[in-house]
Amino acid sequence: MADSAEVPFLIRHEFLIRRLHSLTGIVPLGAYMCVHLLTNASLLNGVPTFQRAVFQIHSLGRLLPLVEWGFIFTPLLFHGLLGVWIARTGRVNVGSYPYAANRRYTWQRWTGLIALVFLLTHVFHLHGWFHFHGWLESIAEPLGMARFRPYNAASTLAHALDGVVWPMFYAVGVLACVYHLANGLWTAGITWGLWVSPAAQRRASQVCGLFGVVLAIVGMSALAGAMRTDPIAAQQIENQMYRAGVESGLVPHLPEKRTQPDPVDVMAPGGEQGAPAVATPDAS
Repeated sequence: MADSAEVPFLIRHEFLIRRLHSLTGIVPLGAYMCVHLLTNASLLNGVPTFQRAVFQIHSLGRLLPLVEWGFIFTPLLFHGLLGVWIARTGRVNVGSYPYAANRRYTWQRWTGLIALVFLLTHVFHLHGWFHFHGWLESIAEPLGMARFRPYNAASTLAHALDGVVWPMFYAVGVLACVYHLANGLWTAGITWGLWVSPAAQRRASQVCGLFGVVLAIVGMSALAGAMRTDPIAAQQIENQMYRAGVESGLVPHLPEKRTQPDPVDVMAPGGEQGAPAVATPDAS
């Protein structure tokens, strides 16, 4: 018997690692994706609805980066990089056995790779990956990335999705994520022993398929809502909401979270005049 020290770590702990991989794909990543798409789809109800949702998310303040890295980015990197390893070490036998389960396994691998590339690009495109001023000013923004400003949420999102290429990229990426999650729920149920018999697996497949269709509609609605938004009209509404929010004390005065140069001069709570915005490249 080979010495256990000679066996690679991933092989030695494969059972546990694969179950952690399965679990992180559902919680927190799958749950977050559902919330994220529903929040973005709220733009169909108007700019105020969407901006209020973004204000609420950013009310976490300094806790927000901890939440992002603890519950989104770290699980995403774990799930994505481990998924690449699983895809590289797995064997596909669709050519010999062209059954539906084998096709789904192949599609799961490919949509996982597409989703990983899409999500990394998506975060860079809208947020720049890191919030360090030097990084944003010297690298991300000159490349046309870091386009999103949370206190001008709808207008900067509409600008970021201008044209044809980016909307097509997002459509493909979102649909890949949706399929990967919906089919992943089905395979996770088998992995965790929730549906074992063929009849139970068929019923679960139908439920997961319906879930995927509904989530795909939500995702495409979110994309359509951003594409049909008038950024100029949206920015006027956002400016009014920002002014009212800061003056009432419900929204922190953070010009760096707004499109620059910031045209709104607000009175911070307590009667002190808010500091003028620091000019950075226009996110639009």
